[in-house]
Amino acid sequence: MAIFSNLNSPSAIEARIAEQRMPRLAPFLIILARPGLAILAQGLFTLLLAQSGVPAPTTAARHWWTVYGTFIDLGCLGILFWLTRQEGIRLFDLLSFDKTKIKTDILIGVGIFLVVFPLSVFGGGLVGGWLAYGSLNPTFPEGGFVRVLPLWAVWFSRILWWPLWSLTEELTFQGYALPRLQALTRSTWLAVASVSFGWSLQHSFLPWIDPRHALYLFITFVPLTVAMQLIYLRVRRLSPLIVGHWLMDFASVLFMVQVG
Repeated sequence: MAIFSNLNSPSAIEARIAEQRMPRLAPFLIILARPGLAILAQGLFTLLLAQSGVPAPTTAARHWWTVYGTFIDLGCLGILFWLTRQEGIRLFDLLSFDKTKIKTDILIGVGIFLVVFPLSVFGGGLVGGWLAYGSLNPTFPEGGFVRVLPLWAVWFSRILWWPLWSLTEELTFQGYALPRLQALTRSTWLAVASVSFGWSLQHSFLPWIDPRHALYLFITFVPLTVAMQLIYLRVRRLSPLIVGHWLMDFASVLFMVQVG
């Protein structure tokens, strides 16, 4: 028996749309909310560093997005909480969690991390490097790959940032936006393309450095965001995607965030 009722099924969503319980523009706007919040958070943090007398605050801010990124999550969760209340469901109903499939979901999540993640990002990264930098092995600007932070910020990133970040991304793009766009547009591929655009655009601002680096990040993440959505549409549960996403983001902060 599922712990949460399946109020996020296609039929349940279509019924709420017919009853006008869901703002029709909400799924389109939510996929742009995280990119917008990312721009806002980096801008505000840059101003904070400048006011604190930090040299080259624009460059310094690039290293901190796994700290100020938590404010992006909190803002996005607040929006999702309001939107789900409008529909008369709970935020956790977006998970469609089934306790009888925990082991299966963990195995799928590990498979996503070991197979889908490296193949998608490696392939997307090669294409992105060639199109954005004219090289399959580009040299990135400072903060574009390895980031250096004080010890407390490294521990914050490695303990607190990634569990909330992965969960919020999956709730936003897959739990909320994807099935509702699919219902509204009556087109799975249009829904997938729309979500992939917003999801990949978000990564262009993590952190924002310049248009070339943004293009590289956007292209790199298109294959992964499409693959994740296709898996979700197959299983219709967020649990395996969250497990896989947790492993990806934990590996990211483990190897790409260093003490300085």
